Amino acid sequence: MSTALITGATQGLGRALAGSLADRGWDLVVTARDGAALAHAVDELRDHGHQVVGAAGDVSDAVHRDEVADVVIRMAGAHGLDLLVHNASTLGPVPLRPLRELSTDDLAAVLAVNVLAPHALTRALLPSLAAAGGTVLAISSDAGIEHYETWGGYGASKAALDHLTLTLAAEEPAVRGYAVDPGDMRTAMHQAAFLGEDITDRPLPQEVAVPGILTLLDTRPASGRYRAADLLAAATTPGVAS
Repeated sequence: MSTALITGATQGLGRALAGSLADRGWDLVVTARDGAALAHAVDELRDHGHQVVGAAGDVSDAVHRDEVADVVIRMAGAHGLDLLVHNASTLGPVPLRPLRELSTDDLAAVLAVNVLAPHALTRALLPSLAAAGGTVLAISSDAGIEHYETWGGYGASKAALDHLTLTLAAEEPAVRGYAVDPGDMRTAMHQAAFLGEDITDRPLPQEVAVPGILTLLDTRPASGRYRAADLLAAATTPGVAS
């Protein structure tokens, strides 16, 4: 039985990916800050008949991370952790603002959630990941490689997370590392970035991002940075290798 840890699993991409993995028979540890929303998500995921454990808390809190790591290690056992998904993320203060208006404390808070927490959680679970020949999957963004006005703090955090994830994969041959750009999605976080705008033209996470990620997990290419849309297109185009 495969085991995954997904952070930020109560809504958006995290929730959609958790549901798809549950459908495939995975055991899950899921985390989020909102305890009530997490309990509801766990109940729904358990309807699939598999082991699901929720751990409410903020990934930037070291005590919470230790609790999550303990739960994962107990659940995964000697086989180890097959998949660690760093999905929990923050935009920082919204409306998004130019770097000249982003304070040091604002930037530090973004880095704490989007970079430092994933690094610490990966370190804590690295032996379990190595035992399973597991995968570290960092949810990235095109803002990590492009330079969009007002997205500097968030983009810098995603660039750093990409770099840490792929360097880890270079250092740890037993572990694969993927940074996946899910593309624009119709989620609460995306709506927060575009306050007052109509984002109904964006696909839901389960329409492109999740199928692309599942293709990545099925095909297990070399560690690297991938776009979900490209992965899905390769999987659905006859004669195109994944």
